[in-house]
Amino acid sequence: MSYDLNWMDLKVFAAVAKHRSLKSAAKHGAASQPTLSRRISALEHALGVKLFERTSNGLALTEVGKILRIHADEMNRSAARLMLTASDARTTINGTVRIAASESVAVYCLPAMIADLRRAKPEIDIELVASDTSSNLLLREADIAVRMYQPTQGELIARKVGDLEIGVFASTDYLAKRKTPTSVAELMDHDIVGFDRNKEVIKGFLTENLIINREFFPFRCDNQIVNWQMVLAGYGIGFNQLQVGLVEQRVVRLLPDHKPRSLPIYLVAHSELKTSARVRWVFDFLVEAFAPYRSSLGS
Repeated sequence: MSYDLNWMDLKVFAAVAKHRSLKSAAKHGAASQPTLSRRISALEHALGVKLFERTSNGLALTEVGKILRIHADEMNRSAARLMLTASDARTTINGTVRIAASESVAVYCLPAMIADLRRAKPEIDIELVASDTSSNLLLREADIAVRMYQPTQGELIARKVGDLEIGVFASTDYLAKRKTPTSVAELMDHDIVGFDRNKEVIKGFLTENLIINREFFPFRCDNQIVNWQMVLAGYGIGFNQLQVGLVEQRVVRLLPDHKPRSLPIYLVAHSELKTSARVRWVFDFLVEAFAPYRSSLGS
């Protein structure tokens, strides 16, 4: 059988394998659902193998599909490196840099930094991906990522730039109707704004030897911005960055003597991207911009 591989078919295959459904892959910009379906069918027919099986949880790779995905992902990375080489043929510091960050960091931390960056280097445009789903730097979904954990992939360069301290807050309206808690244990008697699938708050309670589950939270949402708005609305007690809560006049910080929980902040880039003049410039600029997060608010 003679078949010239269509690069777009392989890109579609890799995208659908990543997102596990045609709908999700289409939503993330791979192509329309009919186009995705047609290309997958064409690739299966041309190769003479079945790549996916339908399950109750979406599309699952067959055994041969799992093997072929490894090669498709490697071709994606090679294409990204090719584009990078062409892009970095220019040494001038201009063009676009794509930054990925969680919604909370994108809303509360980055706007002032990016505004300062614009004033310092107007030749650089910024694309900001605000999502709690980590972008894949190896596949060039972003040039730089701000992450709350240290990546382990050897092809990535990560630098810790600070710590994000988390405080406990409640609105003055809520506290006017409820007794102000003075210990973590007393939080158990209050309405807590929590996450739906994210287990970070549950883990935080566990460090205090308090065992809860998601049903403990009368309100649950994995969007941190929505959760903060619920706190401001007086629904219950919630959590946010200290820098945000301390300047919000509608809330009171609770348990100020309790050591605040902190999350590490890492700037991450692909090792090859660090050779790009514009990406390196933005990376170094953000390192300095995060300087306030390297000193404890409590010190």
